[in-house]
Amino acid sequence: MKLFPWQKKKSLFNEEDTRLIVKAIRHAEQRTSGEVRVFVESRCSWMDAMDRAAEIFFTLKMEKTEQRNAVLVYVALKDRQLAVFGDEGIHQKVGSAYWKKVVSEMLLSFDKDHYAKGIADCAIQIGEALTTHFPFDRGTDKNELPDEIVFGN
Repeated sequence: MKLFPWQKKKSLFNEEDTRLIVKAIRHAEQRTSGEVRVFVESRCSWMDAMDRAAEIFFTLKMEKTEQRNAVLVYVALKDRQLAVFGDEGIHQKVGSAYWKKVVSEMLLSFDKDHYAKGIADCAIQIGEALTTHFPFDRGTDKNELPDEIVFGN
């Protein structure tokens, strides 16, 4: 039970960091039919980060994109866990080694306490891969998923 239910829960990012990440997501999606979403929560207790990312991916119905080319960037800030989960369309193109590389590069920013920058850079990097394999088609492409960050507990 919350002691003061009228108090707003403290955001995991300030406005500037949130804008940076959302701007990166939009930039990543400009030249591709692919979709990038970011889910941030404070803890990932009792579960592997990749399993949690998969659970969230399907809860958010990200597998419903037409070309199965959505990617979820999952971050549990306080537990310092993260994962990148790509749907089967993009995963078949880039493979597990690519996702591991993206995560390790994000960790380099996290090691310097640059969480928002690390997530934003990751989104842009994923956008490049999506652009290579799923280029934008002005006639058919639409934004299938929201660009805002999804915050968990």
